[in-house]
Amino acid sequence: MADHLGLRTAGDLLHHYPRRYAERGELTRLGDLPLDEHATVVAEVADARILSYNKGRGQRLEVTITDGTGRLQLVFFARAGYHRQRLLPGRRAMFAGKVSVFHHKRQLSHPAYELLDAESDPAAVDAFANKLLPLYPACKQLESWRIAKAVATLLDSMVATGWAGVTDPLPGQLCAGRGLLPLTDALLAVHRPRSRAEVAAARERLKWDEAFVLQTALARRRHADAQLPAVPRLPREDGLLHSFDAKLPFTLTGGQQRVSREILDGLAAAHPMHRLLQGEVGSGKTLVALRAMLTVVDSGGQAALLAPTEVLAQQHHRSLTEMMGELAEGGMLGGAEQGTKVVLLTGSMGVTARRRALLDLVTGEAGIVIGTHALIEDKVQFHDLGLVVVDEQHRFGVEQRDALRSKGRQPPHLLVMTATPIPRTVAMTVFGDLETSVLDELPAGRSPIASHVVPVADRPHFLTRAWERVREEVAAGHQVYVVCPRIGEESGPAGAAGAPAEGETAEEEAGEAGEDARRPPLAVLDVAAELSGGPLKGLRVAVLHGRMAPEAKEDLMRRFTDGSVDVLVATTVIEVGVNVPNATVMVIMDADRFGVSQLHQLRGRVGRGAAAGLCLLVSEMPEGSPARARLDAVAGTLDGFELSRIDLEQRREGDVLGQAQSGGRSSLRMLAVIEDEDIIAEARAEATALVGRDPGLESSPELRAALASLLDADREQYLDKG
Repeated sequence: MADHLGLRTAGDLLHHYPRRYAERGELTRLGDLPLDEHATVVAEVADARILSYNKGRGQRLEVTITDGTGRLQLVFFARAGYHRQRLLPGRRAMFAGKVSVFHHKRQLSHPAYELLDAESDPAAVDAFANKLLPLYPACKQLESWRIAKAVATLLDSMVATGWAGVTDPLPGQLCAGRGLLPLTDALLAVHRPRSRAEVAAARERLKWDEAFVLQTALARRRHADAQLPAVPRLPREDGLLHSFDAKLPFTLTGGQQRVSREILDGLAAAHPMHRLLQGEVGSGKTLVALRAMLTVVDSGGQAALLAPTEVLAQQHHRSLTEMMGELAEGGMLGGAEQGTKVVLLTGSMGVTARRRALLDLVTGEAGIVIGTHALIEDKVQFHDLGLVVVDEQHRFGVEQRDALRSKGRQPPHLLVMTATPIPRTVAMTVFGDLETSVLDELPAGRSPIASHVVPVADRPHFLTRAWERVREEVAAGHQVYVVCPRIGEESGPAGAAGAPAEGETAEEEAGEAGEDARRPPLAVLDVAAELSGGPLKGLRVAVLHGRMAPEAKEDLMRRFTDGSVDVLVATTVIEVGVNVPNATVMVIMDADRFGVSQLHQLRGRVGRGAAAGLCLLVSEMPEGSPARARLDAVAGTLDGFELSRIDLEQRREGDVLGQAQSGGRSSLRMLAVIEDEDIIAEARAEATALVGRDPGLESSPELRAALASLLDADREQYLDKG
């Protein structure tokens, strides 16, 4: 149990809940069995026959089971006679094994099984008669019924000892007010239910446990943060922010004005602001963040923007200095009198430039610094760090974020930005220690993006038309991105099919569908060579990927921005932050190998100017496949929040929250963050109120114990992660 299911204590086993229930007499639908997954079915033997093979030297048993609507074949090569005597037509059993295909038929090879109506054991018949059979999350080494027997032994022991050691984390008043079952009744009902109604009541109670304990942990984090001292940061009447706003050639959107007010109110407080700013690609988050940074500089402080890659850091530096104009040239000839220095700090900078940047930071000459992980190094010192802005939070670990925050004389304010739309329930769990602001309207002048799937297997001529469309856009004076899953020609494991490139995780680089047993994912170097000599011959094609030298990347992005390159063939290094208004088309090769949210991020790179954007999702996946359904969903809507729900439903919340917990097992075994929005929202309100009344939880020792269990040494800081 410990090795294969992560169950190490009696408490772990008690909270290993059934995945579903089968009823005595109810047969599981065999037609729903997924291929290549370990499955448990309840079915009836239709027929069984022993066949010879290997010229009569061996025997195998083939058994057909049915649920009345579908059939499944079982095959046994060992002890065929023994299994033939047990698996008689009409007998019902639970079967567990990995579903495979042989001669176009689905089968279980050597499945484990448990007879449900064993004639020789009347007690077994009685035990299963008229009862719901719990089917547990299982594995090859440990079938569902073996887990069920272990749980039954544990429950008998718990009942006999009066549930010794089990404490109820929910306050009695909360349970009574919401009509929730006592915890021991819920545990008994979830493992030994007498009816579906009992299961529903037990699940409701256990979901509340998980939601309330987690939300209490988050509420305590918010409360503790509110007790820390911070320097209030207020704009000056005639300061930088005023000058910047006065020179803006456009009016802020209603959303930008609302979110800016929320952020400026947070900066004015005497405790650190901790705010998550999420918004669609192109909604103007960078402008809102810049106004916050200028406010801090107005008050005599400094602001640091932490970006995940050098390309993005350089892009931010370029766009911020362009937006600020002479205000970004403080202390320089021609600079505005009340301006400030905006410096860039990355790991690849030359010694002289780096020394100058470090000096500007420690003296306070530079009010704004944009950088990568280089900002976190010990030798980087600030004069008065007042605000940390983290771009694309999911790319940073808690240690990196905290290392930068620790450079302030007092805790600096924190603004976390993400262009990946996050459903409200996920924001309340994964980012529950942050207040949330949402930018959900695009600035005037942003053009719509049309998205289409290019199904090359079904309609190869569509790809030909796609390249013609690219040539038409270039002829009209526009530019094009072509995105591929990997670099190509790498040495070592990173060059293998589906292996990570760019130093990203496999999930980021290859997407959710990258593990399939097809050809290797298309590579930037191969595709660029093919396009240059084929359908895009004569156009100026260049390649960009994360393993290029920083100077080469910077030079290439500058050439692409000024129009010297027609087609940029790149990896996901251009996923966030890259802003070239003249780019109108994005072709994503092997699009099914990327995740839903990642595709949405990528297409946000086009349509950033006056001309409409076009995104073409190229895939070999057939119509009707899950991968194709994902692409159709992306093509069907520009609503990032709707796509994030689809993405989360496909990935399952356990994956999302499990990663947030230092890679450990998710603490959420019953709660589903998409389905249980009401419970999460109500639990958050209850937990916030409780912590407000009793921050130390002196009146709730059981809840304190549950928190100590949730926040063990490995998970203590997971609340800071995204």
